[in-house]
Amino acid sequence: MSSQRAATGSRHQRLFAAVLPPPPAVEELRTTVAPLHALPGAGSLRWSGTEGWHFTLAFYGEVDEALLPELYERLERAAHRSEPFPLRVHGGGRFGGRVLWAGAAGGLDALRLLAERAHAAARRAGVPMEEHHRYAPHLTLARSRTDVDLHPFTSALEGFEGAAWEADTLSLVRSRLPVSGVPGEQPRYEVVRAWPLGR
Repeated sequence: MSSQRAATGSRHQRLFAAVLPPPPAVEELRTTVAPLHALPGAGSLRWSGTEGWHFTLAFYGEVDEALLPELYERLERAAHRSEPFPLRVHGGGRFGGRVLWAGAAGGLDALRLLAERAHAAARRAGVPMEEHHRYAPHLTLARSRTDVDLHPFTSALEGFEGAAWEADTLSLVRSRLPVSGVPGEQPRYEVVRAWPLGR
């Protein structure tokens, strides 16, 4: 990517669209997740910081900044066409032995529709997008570089029912990957733009 930037003079931002849980939902989940850090094997996981908790709608990767004005416009349209909906953090699951996540419940059809619109907005703005697969809402809690047994962790999350809240904002988030090489350093997330739903 750096050689491409040097050759073209273009600049890129690593972006994704997301629904961010409100502070009370984050705190509720933090309280639930804290005891998981004491389970056997927890030390081999890279736990996500609470400031990075989000429900990704569409991952855009490295986006050429020349495309941003149209992307903003199309995401704003997508937000205005989508009504607010109820959501709550619910249970947990895993992707193989490498990703532990918390799930969602509530207005999942509305969440999936918003994800489809966020994906389509980027594609129409000229962002190269992978083929769109059925959306599986999840909030990543921890990752592992190698396969580990995540069953104790998913079992501990099984009965978790977070309080309901209203998802009313579509956020465009920039991800800055760690570059310092410090073990355990997390990506940093910054909301670039946010649009209210339905207005």
